[in-house]
Amino acid sequence: MPVSPFSLISLRRIAAAALGCACLAGGVAHATEVIVLDSGEARLTLIDEATHKVLSTQPTGKEPHHLMITPDGHSLIVADSVSNNLMFVDPQNGRVQRTVEDIEDPYQLGFSPDRKWFVTAGLRLDRVDVYHYDGQNVSLAKRIPLGKTPSHMTFSSDSRTVYVTLQDTGEVAAIDLATQTVRWKMKVGNTPAGLWMTPGDKYLLVGMTGEDDVAVVDPRTQQVVKRIQTGRGAHNFRNLDDGSHIAVSNRVSSTISILDYNTLTKVADITGLMPGPDDMELSKDKRYLWVTFRFARHVGVIDLASHKLIDTIEVGRSPHGIYFADAAPVYAPNPD
Repeated sequence: MPVSPFSLISLRRIAAAALGCACLAGGVAHATEVIVLDSGEARLTLIDEATHKVLSTQPTGKEPHHLMITPDGHSLIVADSVSNNLMFVDPQNGRVQRTVEDIEDPYQLGFSPDRKWFVTAGLRLDRVDVYHYDGQNVSLAKRIPLGKTPSHMTFSSDSRTVYVTLQDTGEVAAIDLATQTVRWKMKVGNTPAGLWMTPGDKYLLVGMTGEDDVAVVDPRTQQVVKRIQTGRGAHNFRNLDDGSHIAVSNRVSSTISILDYNTLTKVADITGLMPGPDDMELSKDKRYLWVTFRFARHVGVIDLASHKLIDTIEVGRSPHGIYFADAAPVYAPNPD
């Protein structure tokens, strides 16, 4: 199969979105804009982080589900899975920079920590595509048939391995990035989704969307060593960047559980949420957790001190991915 660098793929410019700005004493500063992907509407919504007001919407390709910042921080990639393209936008304001066509079914995406690899998971095509990345362009290394509905991914800290969940076969797969071969697969349970690697690459945490727990996997022995009861539909993760805790969204129970990833225990539940909590983002000051409600057409803002939902913002149908430029950093091996 021929190698096709992104630099050879034709790029087209799209009209830019208007910039939101906030007037401050002594000058004018751009507002921080939260970017939410409304996957059921084929659009993104821009929200002012400070006021929680919707600023504008703009079209994307069909079914934009996940997004990923480029390693240089200059672009936010919106993966349009059904349109088979990647849309690059300015992470500060949502302005569209360019669109890269002919990327097949990029449901999920990620960069390895060493920035040498770019990986997409094709949910409907049942494969993972691995690309070389040189800091500017990517070129296809290999397309790997993997199993039914590969969805979420995370990387080892040494960038040798990408781990991928296979929702319909109930497995986690480990792919060797240097050789683009499958090292192993293992059964973990019903409908595994979100993945997160604990510091030191000690354990993989797997959100079991078809169950009510997080499976703790030892990747060295390929064994489930523990199951942490969270809530029905345990789905995705967000590190709370305090050295101890991670949030997991429970889509069916409509709760968020807080886990201590050092002790592998649940320490709290956040309740009183709207239906279908999914992707989450943490504010730079670590005070607020933003969450998309897939089944409610809203985004929520949670006060982490009180564990209370303090505001909801109406967006489009099936909101999924969420990002804002002033978010707290994410532990490096976990790009989504």
